[in-house]
Amino acid sequence: MNKELHHIETMLQSVTNSNIKHISLYHGIDLYFYTVSIDTFSVHHQKISHIMEINYCRTGRLGWDMENGNKIYLGSGDFALHTLDACCDSTLYFPTGNYEGLTLYIDFNELATNPLELLEETGICHELFSNKFWNKVSFASFSGNTQTDAIFSAFYDLPEHLQLAYYKIKSIELLLYLSTMQTNNDCYLTEYRSEQIEIIRKVHDYLTDNIGKHITIEALSRQYLINPTTLKAVFKSVYGNSLASHIKEHRMELASKLLRETDLNIAQISEQVGYESQSKFTAAFKAYYQILPKEYRKKLIKAK
Repeated sequence: MNKELHHIETMLQSVTNSNIKHISLYHGIDLYFYTVSIDTFSVHHQKISHIMEINYCRTGRLGWDMENGNKIYLGSGDFALHTLDACCDSTLYFPTGNYEGLTLYIDFNELATNPLELLEETGICHELFSNKFWNKVSFASFSGNTQTDAIFSAFYDLPEHLQLAYYKIKSIELLLYLSTMQTNNDCYLTEYRSEQIEIIRKVHDYLTDNIGKHITIEALSRQYLINPTTLKAVFKSVYGNSLASHIKEHRMELASKLLRETDLNIAQISEQVGYESQSKFTAAFKAYYQILPKEYRKKLIKAK
């Protein structure tokens, strides 16, 4: 394993609530599986242009600061490619507080020294990917599709005795797919300016701090001086779902906690989590958890 990859792995291993699994597939191809429960993480390593990093988000959200000051986020099924000179001094963001995914590191210098028989005469090299993906951007990031979903999903839920074989086959399949992948400006994920992201984080914090209030998109737009359409689009890019759906999740999580940990009645809880009537709260809770609030509390009491 390249010493810089070892350095990155050591930094990530130091993060609490993280689980990292490393598998060396070939000379020049390393695979990492990540399960992380943090908000942000700073990365510092040497600039290395000959090592390509391929990231795939299985669940949660993952974002980066980019060289141009913009930020981009991956959601479930999305993937991104960049070289280690593009992220040598960057911050990783996990807006939902958790992330599960994988990373493949491709060392083109090592592959040139120890070529893989399966890749002979394919033309796969650093120059091919550089010309294809990084002529205009330092990070190339894409939404998943049927083909990439099939490739990346095959890295998971495998019998232990078949894992290494599948990892090796799928890593080669992924490189072959990327080498023939058609790209245009419309297929890249949208980048957002840092100041837009900062506004959205403030909006998110304001909403979660005032979970019991009914706050409209229009009111947020006026308060934070951001176009309503832009607000909704950037919020969904960062947090993975619409503003209304995201806040509903927070309300339901808080309601569940209050039912578990307090003696507040259903009417009091519905008010605390921002519902104007007990009946609307009860219907929303039932739709979210598939159980009525009173039944949820009774079930917890019986379990004690």
